[in-house]
Amino acid sequence: MKELSVNHLLGIKYINKNDIDLIFETADHFKEVINRPIKKVPSLRDITIANIFFENSTRTKLSFELAQKRLSADVISFSAAQSSVKKGETLIDTVNNILSMKVDMVVMRHANPGAAYFLSKNVKASIVNAGDGAHEHPTQALLDSYSIREKLGEVAGKKVVIVGDVLHSRVALSNIYALQMQGAEVKVCGPKTLIPRYIESLGVTAEPNLRKALEWCDVANMLRVQNERMDVNFFPSTREYAQQYGVDKTLLDSLDKEIVIMHPGPINRGVEITSEVADSSQSVILNQVENGVAIRMAVIYLLASKIQ
Repeated sequence: MKELSVNHLLGIKYINKNDIDLIFETADHFKEVINRPIKKVPSLRDITIANIFFENSTRTKLSFELAQKRLSADVISFSAAQSSVKKGETLIDTVNNILSMKVDMVVMRHANPGAAYFLSKNVKASIVNAGDGAHEHPTQALLDSYSIREKLGEVAGKKVVIVGDVLHSRVALSNIYALQMQGAEVKVCGPKTLIPRYIESLGVTAEPNLRKALEWCDVANMLRVQNERMDVNFFPSTREYAQQYGVDKTLLDSLDKEIVIMHPGPINRGVEITSEVADSSQSVILNQVENGVAIRMAVIYLLASKIQ
């Protein structure tokens, strides 16, 4: 059996193209499973997984839980808001207490970049990074690439523009790594204040004009403005942002080709995209959600097969 080159999924930059191909092959199989009348397989009956979320999450947390239950794993979920972390307990103590209950794998979201990597070096369990600050969100990037492959046949040679708040986005960084690894060309588009200064060192060009970016691309991945990560104003007003960087049906229809619209969610309707665009035939947003369960099933299954 083919296996992953890593024991943890900490970020896209720690894996290789063969790992991505294997995850996608495995996800193809699980996608069939979740579309059957009986959506469960007994693959991980003897594995216990802890979901530890130190930041709010709805879709990612539900997606991971569903993936784990579809694989018949035992699941415990932990929310930091109701925990001893509030009393000053350290991250390692918190996780070691959970691991002493004989947990095999930890899926963690944390506000600090590098938290998952730090944990992988200090605890004996397989770690899946469900988002570490504004650093990486590897399973989101994998499901985005998988959705592009499903819609357009392959990722290699495709032109993808990431639009919006690139500066604060862990989705953007993971997507850049994953898309380039598979041979796609990537640009970013957004207000200058929301584009990182180091972006060109990643082999990515910034296009300030939204229309030009959309005319260039095959796929537009629209990002939410992450107000919760901002301590100053990065643009004058939401209305002005929507006018310059929001996509509506008129703009989409005026392009001389049909492009694919993606969004990692949650959508601020009327800001990044209008409802008409979100619900149009060009949008693969709901496919991304469905594919997220299959990709996370694949990642968990492949990592669990490496647990001794």
